[in-house]
Amino acid sequence: MNTRHLIPVALLTLTCAAAHAGDAPRWWCPLTAPSPAHANDAVVTDALAHLDAQPHPMAHVHTQGLLPHQGIHDASDEAERDWPLALRAAVAWRLSGKPELLQQTARYLDAWANTYQPDFNPIDETNLANLFQAYALTRDALPAATRNAMATLIHRIAEGYLARLQAKAGSTYINDINNWQSHRIKLLAVSAAALSDPPLIAAARERLLLQVAANIRPDGRTVDFAQRDALHYVTYDLEPLVQAALALSPYGKDNLLEARSSTGSSIAAALDWLEPYAEGRRAHQEFVHTSEPFDIERQKAGLKGYGGTWDPRNSAALYAQAAVLLPKYRALSGQLGSAPPVLQACALSPERK
Repeated sequence: MNTRHLIPVALLTLTCAAAHAGDAPRWWCPLTAPSPAHANDAVVTDALAHLDAQPHPMAHVHTQGLLPHQGIHDASDEAERDWPLALRAAVAWRLSGKPELLQQTARYLDAWANTYQPDFNPIDETNLANLFQAYALTRDALPAATRNAMATLIHRIAEGYLARLQAKAGSTYINDINNWQSHRIKLLAVSAAALSDPPLIAAARERLLLQVAANIRPDGRTVDFAQRDALHYVTYDLEPLVQAALALSPYGKDNLLEARSSTGSSIAAALDWLEPYAEGRRAHQEFVHTSEPFDIERQKAGLKGYGGTWDPRNSAALYAQAAVLLPKYRALSGQLGSAPPVLQACALSPERK
């Protein structure tokens, strides 16, 4: 294994008490205690298989609106693979307690925190939430320099997106109410929760409910479905809203998936609207009446998922995460497929129910 960038193990040793320090970010599920019994869990073995991998940080990434091989799409796509690797390593460390997995997490966090410059394009940056979750799971065990650098980056993201959300308040421009806005709110919410910052958390809760009112009709249909005629974009819109609700859930007593907006709409109603499609009782031909020219470009380029019948398995991650706050979706989640790796850190994950 390449040890050039390894952090001394003494700096990364963690006891359970340190992992649950009072000022640590609150997590949205009961976390499984580290144990050798988890050594063969899939997420642990996968993370261990990537111990030799090195980060590929970029100052800027950009894939939104680009087809493969256009501009910096491919370089960005490769670099962004670091983000779920960091999260998988953090989850695997929480399960197993193996210090080399904490070292791997810290290596990725340090590389990106000291390189990345936010552009505040929510489509390009939405998956940065993986890094922020990795930070939240490991914060108190990280070297001070890495912890501080990550906190600075997360603050920049949170404050930048909040400023943009405030500036767009009341706008009816489509990208200010469709999935773009949902991803902005997700980035604000996950950042605020990772920082355990009360003013940012309050702002994220407010903006989430404003988006539910603007984006979801009382019957559960989303703006994105009307715009794109695709369940692909229903899930792409609802996933960030569910992730925002999850991140904020430890900081309030209400269930933000069930919370009613000023129009009577809710995320739960949208999940209920999608449910018959996810169960396979209804089918939908994707993008037949889309109003977005880029969807047609992707169809012509042969990109998977931009035509034909929608595959219910594309909602597996959505319903697995929703089931944390809405247990009625556990059975559907189990039918759809494996849960996202981050859920495997939960004591009550689908694999451990």
